[in-house]
Amino acid sequence: GEPPYGGSLHVRSGFVDIYVFSDESGVFDAVHNDIFVFGGIVLFSREDRDICTRKYLHAERFIRTMGAYPAAQELKAAFISNKEKGKLFRSLSQYQRFGLVIEQKRLLDRIFDSKKDKQRYLDYAYKIGVKRLFEKMILDGEIDPDEVENIFVFVDEHTTATNGRYELREALEQEFKNGTYNQSYSRYFPPIFSELKSVTLDFCNSAKKPLIRAADIIANRVYYLACSRFDDLESCGVFVVKLP
Repeated sequence: GEPPYGGSLHVRSGFVDIYVFSDESGVFDAVHNDIFVFGGIVLFSREDRDICTRKYLHAERFIRTMGAYPAAQELKAAFISNKEKGKLFRSLSQYQRFGLVIEQKRLLDRIFDSKKDKQRYLDYAYKIGVKRLFEKMILDGEIDPDEVENIFVFVDEHTTATNGRYELREALEQEFKNGTYNQSYSRYFPPIFSELKSVTLDFCNSAKKPLIRAADIIANRVYYLACSRFDDLESCGVFVVKLP
């Protein structure tokens, strides 16, 4: 029979779910640090997520064998070699990688007044970074905004204080599901995904989530480039947003 909604059977064969895995690099403290980075990877189906996970685990197993790392040791960017980081980074090359670079010295001093102010800014920066990535992918025809049904966001559990987790979840839901209201200009900005049903946020232990470790490797690469070759940031094939 006729496909529902007047579309083709292929197009409506189920809405798209987006999976975002992210981690951070650097310290959010303008006195001692210039750069703070969020980095991550975006996948568009459970199948993609599972295939990417298997590829990443395969790359990790190779490095573990060659580098004689104990089985229990987590392969984090902080202590593996640049060559090993490069191999892990390249294992993700066919997927959409992103980075958000915050130049801390250019931020208002009051953002650093308290833990709550800092967390509020980081939540804002994170959702803007992810939104810019989605907007770019919509523009490039890689996402049909009317076909996104659920967004699943996974961040490293060290990313935010326990009492700040609700705020980040709310900020993401506001941005992508409900739309935002700018009180200064009395303007309403509708969400970019008109059919979105849910935004889920999970705080994960990177030891148990390979793609959080993958996000750590991406964040580390973007951080290194932001500190050493700022104008050449996108040379590594990562979509980068800069703030402020």
